[in-house]
Amino acid sequence: MTTSSGKRAALSGALLMLPTTVFLVVFFVLPNLYLIAFSLFARMESEGLVYGFSFENYRRAFGVELYVSVLLRTVWMGFAAALISIFFAYPLAIAIARGGFFGRIVTLVVVVPLLVNVVIRSYAWSQVLSRNGALNWMLTNILAVENPPQLLYTEWAVLTASVHVFLPFMVLPLSAAIGNISPDVLDAARIAGAGRIRSLMRVIVPLSIPGLAVGLSLVFSLTSAAYVTPQILGGNFSPLIGTLIYQQVMALNDWPFGAALASLLIIMVLAINLVFLKGAERVSARWTSGI
Repeated sequence: MTTSSGKRAALSGALLMLPTTVFLVVFFVLPNLYLIAFSLFARMESEGLVYGFSFENYRRAFGVELYVSVLLRTVWMGFAAALISIFFAYPLAIAIARGGFFGRIVTLVVVVPLLVNVVIRSYAWSQVLSRNGALNWMLTNILAVENPPQLLYTEWAVLTASVHVFLPFMVLPLSAAIGNISPDVLDAARIAGAGRIRSLMRVIVPLSIPGLAVGLSLVFSLTSAAYVTPQILGGNFSPLIGTLIYQQVMALNDWPFGAALASLLIIMVLAINLVFLKGAERVSARWTSGI
């Protein structure tokens, strides 16, 4: 009886997982496998599209300085956006986790921008950062800066807007992790004489590492794969790999090389996310064990 009931439970679980598995295979696994295969078995030459197994597209990606610089810029931008988001996310996440009227207001402030299209938010930042924008107006008229710097079409413009656009994806996982911390733990820290800063660094941060790891993974992945924000605020002066893929596919009609760049993006993001999660697991284990 126990064996038969166990088999029925396993069969029921497999049947429940079947729709999700089919969806992931059809809409995620197979398209990515086709993308990688197309980058390996097709290439553009002078006579047009040529089929045949070759690593030419990948040699080209790592052999041209422009493409390498775009790849490195993409990684740096993803890391920078993820790390900067931490400093803004923790106060907001703590406010949300504490609940109450103020917590609900903070939740609205964080979530409502997600309802606004990213194109609109990027264009809004372009107006703020342009030569005649609000920020340069403040520098000129309030701080008396004679020649304010060019802010639009720079890496810093892309980075600033990326932090703003993707900050909710850091705040929400963090708030969930902080909300799971027992109030008794924080009370014990206060009784032991820990102030707010010490409680934050020795209690809240270590116990919220799982949420932090998810937030880092999301912000890094979304920033690295972004197209709209880098295109509007960086233009051709600070392109990321998403912009480069679009140019290769839509402007130059070089689909195999675009597929190779997209494959590199997927592999890069997956590899760095694995490092993120593994590192967060080790750090969490060390901190929570008192080492």
